[in-house]
Amino acid sequence: MSEPSSLHLLMMAILQGVTELFPISSLGHSVLIPGLLHWPMNRDAPWFLPFIVVLHLGTATALLLYFWRDWARLFGGFIRARGSFSDPDARLLWMLAVGTVPAGLIGLALEHQIRHLFAAFQIVAVMLMVNGLMLLLGDWLKRRTPNGDLGTLTWGKAFGVGIAQSLALIPGMSRSGATLVAGLGAGLDYGSAARFSFLLATPIIAAAGVLEVPKLLHHGAAMHGLLHWIVISGVLAGVFAWLSTWFLMRWFKGHEFSALRPFAAYCLLFGGLALFLG
Repeated sequence: MSEPSSLHLLMMAILQGVTELFPISSLGHSVLIPGLLHWPMNRDAPWFLPFIVVLHLGTATALLLYFWRDWARLFGGFIRARGSFSDPDARLLWMLAVGTVPAGLIGLALEHQIRHLFAAFQIVAVMLMVNGLMLLLGDWLKRRTPNGDLGTLTWGKAFGVGIAQSLALIPGMSRSGATLVAGLGAGLDYGSAARFSFLLATPIIAAAGVLEVPKLLHHGAAMHGLLHWIVISGVLAGVFAWLSTWFLMRWFKGHEFSALRPFAAYCLLFGGLALFLG
C-alpha cells in the first residue's frame, strides 16, 4: 500500500477533530471512511502510530483550551478545600477522577484485544448502528429522568459514566455518546451531561497521546517527508475539535428534547450504508 498524500492526512485530521467529540465514534469513522473511499491508510506503516498520537494530542489540547476556565476553577476549589469534598468545585474534580478510573484501567488491560477483535469493517458498521440505538436510548432516558445539574451527580453515578466511557474501546461506539447517555441516565440535563462528558474525555485523550509519545519519538526517523504534514494535521485536528466542542455545547444547551436524535439517525444510516457497500 502506498503512502498517503498530504490531502489524505489532512482529511483524517478533520475527521478526527469532528468525530472525537460528536457522538458518532472517531474510531469507527477512521475504519469505515478510509475503507469506503480506498484511502491508502496502512495501519502497520511506521508513520501511522505517530500520526494518530499527534491527532489525539491536538484534540486534547483543544479541549483544555476550551475548558481552561473550568479546569482552573476545579483545581482552585481543590486547593481551597485542601483536597477535601467540602468545596463544590473540588467535589466535581474528584467526581471526574472517579469517572476516569474505569476507562483508564479497562483501556490499559484490554484496549488492544478489544480493538483487534472488533476491527473488521462489517462489525464496525454494525457497532456504529448500535451506537445510534444507544443515542436514541439517551433521548428516551432524558424524558423519564430528573433534569439536574452537575451538583446533583453522585459518586456512584459518576463511576457509572466512567464505565460507559469504556465502550469507546469498541470501534463504532462513541466515547462522547456513551458518556452523554450515561449522564442523561444519571439525571443530568443535556448541557450538564455534555460538560461532564467533555471534561471527562480530556484526561483520557491526553493520557492516550502522552503514553504513546515515546513511540512517536522512536518512529520519528521513519516518517521522512510526512513529518511536517503530521504536525499540521495535529493542529488541524485541534482546530476542528475546538469548533466541534463550541457547536455541541450550544446545541445541547439549546435543545430540551431529542438533542441526540439527529446523531442517532446519522449513525443508523451511515452504518447501514457502510454495511451495504462494504
